[in-house]
Amino acid sequence: MAGQEIEDLVKYLARLPGLGPRSARRAVLQLMRKRESLLNPLSEALQVARDKILTCSSCGNIDTMDPCTICADPRRDNNVICVVEDVGDLWALERAQAMKGRYHVLGGTLSALDGVGPEDLNLASLRARCAAPEVTEIILANNATVEGQTTAHYIVDMLDDGALKVTRLAHGVPVGGELDYLDDGTLVAAMKSRS
Repeated sequence: MAGQEIEDLVKYLARLPGLGPRSARRAVLQLMRKRESLLNPLSEALQVARDKILTCSSCGNIDTMDPCTICADPRRDNNVICVVEDVGDLWALERAQAMKGRYHVLGGTLSALDGVGPEDLNLASLRARCAAPEVTEIILANNATVEGQTTAHYIVDMLDDGALKVTRLAHGVPVGGELDYLDDGTLVAAMKSRS
C-alpha cells in the first residue's frame, strides 16, 4: 500500500492518545499533501522539543528551563503545593488559572495491577518538599479514579504528622451538569461533599 517509511510514520502517530490507525493514516496524508506548511515546521518543532525540553527538578513539570517557568515565578505562593498525577493535569489547572501556588507532579498513580508502587512515583521528593517550613498546605488534585483515590490515601498517610493541612479537590456535580445524566458514583460523592 505505502512505503515502509510512511507505514512507520502511521505506526508512530497511531501510538498517540486519541489517534488510532485510521486517524494516523489521515494525518500522514495531510502532512504529505502540505509538506511546506505542515510537515517541515512540525519536523523542526519536534527536533527542537527533543533537544530543549527538560523535566523540572523541583516539581516534575516539563519546560525548556530547569527550574520550570512556574517554579521560577516569584509571585507564586510558596505555602501551597498542589499534587497532580501528570503534567497534563498541571497544564489543565494552569489553563483554568485555578492555582496560584506551586505544583508537584507524581508521574502516575499507584496501581497494583500495573505493578506501580510508591517507589515508582515522585513521592520521595514530595516528602522532602513538604518538610520545608514555608509549606502549610498540600492540595491533592488526583483524578477521581480508583487508582487516583488510592494514591491520595497513600499520600495522606505518608504526610500524617499533623503539621500540614492536607486538602482534596471536591468531587461531584459539574458546573452546568444535570442530575439525570450523572452516574451514581458522582451523585453519591456530591451528596457526601456537599457544603
